Amino acid sequence: MRFSTNTTSQILSILALSFFFLQDSASAADEAEGADALMGPVADWALNIVFFEIPWTGIPFVLFLLVVSALFLTLYFGFINIRGLKRSIRTVKGRYSKESDPGEITHFQALSSALSATVGLGNIAGVAIAITAGGPGAVFWMILCGVLGMTTKFCECTLGTRYREIDENGKVHGGAMFYLQHGFAELGWAKVGKILAVIFAGACVMASLGAGNMFQGNQAFEQVLAVTGGSDSFFYGKGWLFGLIMAVFVAGVILGGIQSIGRVTAKLVPIMCLTYLAAAAYVLFVHSDQIGSAFGLIFSEAFSFKAGIGGMIGVMIQGLKRAAFSNEAGFGSAPIAHSAVKTTKPASEGYVALLEPFVDTVIVCTMTALVIIITGAQTEGGDWAKAITVTSNAFGSVISWFPYVLFAAVLLFAFSTMISWCYYGEQAWGYLFGKTRRNAFIYKVLFSAVVVLGCSIKLGNVLDFSDAMLFLMCFPNFIGIYVLLPKIKDELKIFNAHADEIDAKLK
Repeated sequence: MRFSTNTTSQILSILALSFFFLQDSASAADEAEGADALMGPVADWALNIVFFEIPWTGIPFVLFLLVVSALFLTLYFGFINIRGLKRSIRTVKGRYSKESDPGEITHFQALSSALSATVGLGNIAGVAIAITAGGPGAVFWMILCGVLGMTTKFCECTLGTRYREIDENGKVHGGAMFYLQHGFAELGWAKVGKILAVIFAGACVMASLGAGNMFQGNQAFEQVLAVTGGSDSFFYGKGWLFGLIMAVFVAGVILGGIQSIGRVTAKLVPIMCLTYLAAAAYVLFVHSDQIGSAFGLIFSEAFSFKAGIGGMIGVMIQGLKRAAFSNEAGFGSAPIAHSAVKTTKPASEGYVALLEPFVDTVIVCTMTALVIIITGAQTEGGDWAKAITVTSNAFGSVISWFPYVLFAAVLLFAFSTMISWCYYGEQAWGYLFGKTRRNAFIYKVLFSAVVVLGCSIKLGNVLDFSDAMLFLMCFPNFIGIYVLLPKIKDELKIFNAHADEIDAKLK
């Protein structure tokens, strides 16, 4: 990775700030633990509000909102998640757009950037958590949530592209905050839209620093320790050092903006996914005689009443929750990346976006689940560190050296997720404080410094709070989707007519 003189000076500024915060790592860790403890009541308050349960069901309302809305949208658009797959692939290839169309990145780069934020630890560890906490039946609900979530992604990314802003320098600014503001203003509800947009943007900034940054760096560091000797590792007790190294690489990409992010993820994501899927395919080939029984177990336990209705609901919740964490359909985050695409037809990017949950949940998560179930690696428990170990052991039982490959995959997944979520947070930050270069640089410095912090402390309540902010994004986002449904339908008609005309000419 080669850096320009200007980029190098910016990275040095980031390192200087990081050293300032961590000049005494032991003291910094003690202070961070104190802050973590003080944040406990705030995190509990946020979790109770965002994850409030529907009375007598035990089901968090936000999960109900995600799944029922995805089902409604799928029916409303006539199963576009299934019918639109062929057109989606053609759109990714650039069949319906031109290089001269307004925007910054291609359809493929937009898809790669968004996938880099979703395909990652949720696929490696999240599936293991779902199985160990909810049993194999949770996988069925993960897959169902992924299939339905494809339509949600179509809707939010169509809106994100329709209401994006392109400044005088050709830089794109987009996301749920923009369609909440401008879409509602078209309907005469400007104040309501602005309030919802600010709530969304504020939650997005917090989620980017927590779930999209600190969590990723923390888990990457845990994997480094695991494969380099644990307490005997050179990095033991030096999370700040690992964080500084990671911050350099993250800063080197994010300082280049979405075009740099798009170029890196367009190369990184396919390599990561193909390597991971190739290993999973090999494990399944070795145990091919057990695939049928594994699927049978998944379906039978998804509707099992062995533990009563409450037990079945518990299995359902585990699957739906982990799927939501994994593919982020309905969170309103993906439209930020997709809105930068080169196109004149917003629904074209909606078609591209529906491929995300298909790749992330239907393909990657399903293959991970089959590997875990077939190899019998699932164990009791449900924390992230143990979950990654479960997945590692599952692959390692067939491919002895794969835990080392998984270690590399965790680092790359964490890295790609960080750079994409930095872009999301930067866009939200710019919306709140002004879209200037100075404000963008301030956020990037803050984000890179937090990488170091995330590798140095125990996350605890910080992550609880950031998870609450992540799911909080759903509420204003779905209000926007429901209110602006007619706009989505109009854009779909326009693009389909355009695509039909091109397809007819090419026949």
